[in-house]
Amino acid sequence: MPKTVLISAGEPSGDRYAARLTRQLRLVWPGAVFFGSAGAEMRAAGVEAVVRSESLSVVGLAEVVTHLPRIHREYRRLVAAAAHRKPDFAVLADSPGFHLHIAKQLKKLQIPVFYLIAPQAWAWRSWRAKTLAATVRQLHCIFPFEEAWYRERGVDARYIGHPLAGEARPLFSRQEFMEKNRVPAGRPVVTLAPGSREGEIARHLPVLAETVKRLAESLAPAVLCAAPQGASRSLYQPLEATGHVRLIFGETRDALAHADVVLGASGTVTTEAALLQTPVVAFYRVSPLTYAIGKPLVRIPFFTMVNLIAGRAVIEEYIQDRMTPENLAAAVRALLCDPEKRARMKAELGEIKAILAAGHDPFEESARLICASIQEDRS
Repeated sequence: MPKTVLISAGEPSGDRYAARLTRQLRLVWPGAVFFGSAGAEMRAAGVEAVVRSESLSVVGLAEVVTHLPRIHREYRRLVAAAAHRKPDFAVLADSPGFHLHIAKQLKKLQIPVFYLIAPQAWAWRSWRAKTLAATVRQLHCIFPFEEAWYRERGVDARYIGHPLAGEARPLFSRQEFMEKNRVPAGRPVVTLAPGSREGEIARHLPVLAETVKRLAESLAPAVLCAAPQGASRSLYQPLEATGHVRLIFGETRDALAHADVVLGASGTVTTEAALLQTPVVAFYRVSPLTYAIGKPLVRIPFFTMVNLIAGRAVIEEYIQDRMTPENLAAAVRALLCDPEKRARMKAELGEIKAILAAGHDPFEESARLICASIQEDRS
């Protein structure tokens, strides 16, 4: 009988990673049927979308509240599909706020659960480790320190390597990319990366637009904005209205790689810029209510993974009230005007890249671990 697999993602990076794991699992079980919560990349990989993951992509404690009725409907739809179709196993990718509830229901249905991308319980909500220990067969981690942290708390955690470490390279040369996108030669290049979700982009753009105006007054850099493929151009209107920003759709990696400085939302994009060894300044802002609720729960010295891995402030972080046009413009200007400072940061980012390089395809390793575990059930 062909394998039936529930595979679920709740936001863009989870969708991308789950799609890659789907392709690896198809090499093991060519006739397998995949269904679940799927975004564009998972659907392209052949996953049947019982739920479209775009409907789940919300960031922030307060922001989630207004979307709870819709999220709960999708939750019930996915659980009902699992109960009806009885998959051989399930893979849940990231999005712990949604997926840990799903994992509890799958446990009741006696469906083995593999969790891809560990929740950052070592930073806040440490009780999530207990939930994972009770509901998940294996947890596949992409940061090396996570394996030991989770194992100490009873979770069968496996470090598979970081997905970006082995592929952090541009598609085009700098000259090809600049000519293709008509970027003026001879000017420093700043790439903005405001995020992947509409809500976070909307929160960040007013500050970034003012930052761009300040930079234009002094350095006149060529400013690019990396936008996801298929994103609405109207969303970026505040940046285009400055007259200084060129939107680049679907070429984020090249836009990061060929910049002199990246000004990016803390998260996957700042890690990717680091792996490309491009100097980066990080920022992030949530609603005041979300920040007030969440700040006392966070028990880490830094917000970006780059600094957490290094154990020191390799890149500047401007979070919440510190995310101002004045601060961001000053940080970018400091890097652009000091070649030695940029060189030092590039060298430090090279050390981070070396730490995250596992020497194999993380999704091939994840599929191997899943296959071995499922085969043990039959022996």
